[in-house]
Amino acid sequence: MTLIQASIEIDAPVDRVWEIISDIDNEPKFWKGTKETRNISKEGNIIKREITIAFRDQKCLQEVKLYPKEKIEARFTKGIINGTKIINLIPHYEKTTLEAIWDIKLSGMMSMFTGMLKNHIKSGTEQALQNIKEAIEG
Repeated sequence: MTLIQASIEIDAPVDRVWEIISDIDNEPKFWKGTKETRNISKEGNIIKREITIAFRDQKCLQEVKLYPKEKIEARFTKGIINGTKIINLIPHYEKTTLEAIWDIKLSGMMSMFTGMLKNHIKSGTEQALQNIKEAIEG
Protein backbone atom coordinates (compact mmCIF):
# COMPACT_ATOMS: atom_id res chain seq x y z
CA MET A 1 0.00 0.00 0.00
CA THR A 2 1.07 3.57 -0.66
CA LEU A 3 0.55 6.23 1.99
CA ILE A 4 -0.04 9.80 0.80
CA GLN A 5 -0.59 12.66 3.24
CA ALA A 6 -1.30 16.36 2.78
CA SER A 7 -2.81 19.07 4.97
CA ILE A 8 -3.71 22.75 4.93
CA GLU A 9 -4.79 25.28 7.53
CA ILE A 10 -8.07 27.05 6.82
CA ASP A 11 -9.01 30.32 8.48
CA ALA A 12 -12.51 29.14 9.45
CA PRO A 13 -14.12 27.12 12.24
CA VAL A 14 -14.81 23.39 11.86
CA ASP A 15 -18.54 24.00 11.30
CA ARG A 16 -17.86 26.05 8.15
CA VAL A 17 -15.29 23.59 6.77
CA TRP A 18 -17.62 20.65 7.43
CA GLU A 19 -20.45 22.45 5.64
CA ILE A 20 -18.37 22.47 2.43
CA ILE A 21 -16.61 19.10 2.52
CA SER A 22 -19.55 17.02 3.77
CA ASP A 23 -21.46 17.85 0.56
CA ILE A 24 -19.69 14.95 -1.14
CA ASP A 25 -21.69 15.38 -4.36
CA ASN A 26 -19.52 18.47 -4.94
CA GLU A 27 -16.30 16.45 -4.80
CA PRO A 28 -15.48 16.89 -8.53
CA LYS A 29 -15.60 20.67 -8.03
CA PHE A 30 -12.57 20.48 -5.71
CA TRP A 31 -10.90 17.16 -6.52
CA LYS A 32 -9.86 17.18 -10.19
CA GLY A 33 -9.02 13.47 -10.00
CA THR A 34 -12.72 12.75 -9.46
CA LYS A 35 -14.61 13.43 -12.67
CA GLU A 36 -18.08 12.32 -11.62
CA THR A 37 -19.99 10.80 -8.71
CA ARG A 38 -23.24 8.83 -8.66
CA ASN A 39 -24.85 7.88 -5.37
CA ILE A 40 -26.22 4.33 -5.24
CA SER A 41 -27.62 4.22 -1.70
CA LYS A 42 -27.60 6.06 1.60
CA GLU A 43 -28.23 4.59 5.04
CA GLY A 44 -27.66 6.98 7.92
CA ASN A 45 -24.15 8.35 7.57
CA ILE A 46 -23.01 5.74 5.00
CA ILE A 47 -23.21 6.48 1.27
CA LYS A 48 -22.45 3.88 -1.37
CA ARG A 49 -21.50 5.44 -4.67
CA GLU A 50 -19.78 5.04 -7.98
CA ILE A 51 -17.10 7.53 -8.93
CA THR A 52 -15.38 8.09 -12.25
CA ILE A 53 -11.72 8.98 -11.78
CA ALA A 54 -9.58 10.97 -14.20
CA PHE A 55 -7.15 8.07 -14.63
CA ARG A 56 -8.42 6.51 -17.87
CA ASP A 57 -12.05 7.35 -16.89
CA GLN A 58 -12.06 4.31 -14.62
CA LYS A 59 -15.13 3.67 -12.49
CA CYS A 60 -14.69 2.71 -8.83
CA LEU A 61 -17.19 1.86 -6.12
CA GLN A 62 -16.84 3.58 -2.76
CA GLU A 63 -18.42 3.34 0.63
CA VAL A 64 -18.23 6.77 2.24
CA LYS A 65 -18.80 7.15 5.97
CA LEU A 66 -19.40 10.62 7.40
CA TYR A 67 -18.31 11.36 10.96
CA PRO A 68 -19.86 14.83 11.44
CA LYS A 69 -17.33 17.62 12.00
CA GLU A 70 -14.59 15.02 12.51
CA LYS A 71 -13.76 13.07 9.33
CA ILE A 72 -14.90 11.54 6.06
CA GLU A 73 -13.73 8.02 5.31
CA ALA A 74 -13.99 6.80 1.71
CA ARG A 75 -13.25 3.10 1.23
CA PHE A 76 -12.72 1.90 -2.33
CA THR A 77 -14.68 -1.37 -2.60
CA LYS A 78 -14.35 -2.18 -6.30
CA GLY A 79 -12.34 -0.94 -9.24
CA ILE A 80 -8.77 0.01 -10.10
CA ILE A 81 -8.08 1.49 -6.62
CA ASN A 82 -7.97 -0.51 -3.38
CA GLY A 83 -7.75 1.19 0.00
CA THR A 84 -9.01 4.34 1.70
CA LYS A 85 -9.00 8.13 1.52
CA ILE A 86 -9.63 9.80 4.88
CA ILE A 87 -10.28 13.50 5.32
CA ASN A 88 -9.72 14.70 8.89
CA LEU A 89 -10.81 18.01 10.40
CA ILE A 90 -8.60 19.21 13.25
CA PRO A 91 -9.95 22.31 15.05
CA HIS A 92 -7.63 25.05 16.38
CA TYR A 93 -9.79 27.76 17.94
CA GLU A 94 -11.27 29.62 14.92
CA LYS A 95 -9.09 27.78 12.41
CA THR A 96 -9.21 24.24 11.07
CA THR A 97 -6.52 21.96 9.72
CA LEU A 98 -7.86 19.87 6.86
CA GLU A 99 -5.84 16.69 6.38
CA ALA A 100 -6.11 14.07 3.64
CA ILE A 101 -4.60 10.60 4.07
CA TRP A 102 -4.65 8.04 1.27
CA ASP A 103 -3.70 4.43 1.96
CA ILE A 104 -4.11 2.85 -1.45
CA LYS A 105 -2.75 0.65 -4.18
CA LEU A 106 -3.85 -0.02 -7.72
CA SER A 107 -5.44 -3.40 -8.25
CA GLY A 108 -4.50 -6.28 -10.52
CA MET A 109 -1.99 -5.69 -13.29
CA MET A 110 -2.08 -1.94 -12.60
CA SER A 111 -0.48 -2.44 -9.15
CA MET A 112 2.98 -1.94 -10.66
CA PHE A 113 2.03 1.68 -11.47
CA THR A 114 1.04 2.58 -7.89
CA GLY A 115 4.40 4.22 -7.19
CA MET A 116 4.28 6.24 -10.40
CA LEU A 117 0.85 7.60 -9.50
CA LYS A 118 1.84 8.53 -5.94
CA ASN A 119 3.22 11.97 -6.87
CA HIS A 120 0.27 12.64 -9.16
CA ILE A 121 -2.23 11.83 -6.39
CA LYS A 122 -0.26 13.86 -3.82
CA SER A 123 -0.19 16.87 -6.15
CA GLY A 124 -3.92 16.50 -6.88
CA THR A 125 -4.67 16.23 -3.17
CA GLU A 126 -2.68 19.36 -2.35
CA GLN A 127 -4.54 21.21 -5.12
CA ALA A 128 -7.91 19.95 -3.84
CA LEU A 129 -7.14 21.14 -0.30
CA GLN A 130 -6.12 24.55 -1.71
CA ASN A 131 -9.36 24.69 -3.75
CA ILE A 132 -11.40 23.96 -0.62
CA LYS A 133 -9.48 26.59 1.36
CA GLU A 134 -10.12 29.22 -1.33
CA ALA A 135 -13.83 28.35 -1.52
CA ILE A 136 -14.18 28.78 2.25
CA GLU A 137 -11.96 31.82 2.80
CA GLY A 138 -13.19 33.59 -0.34
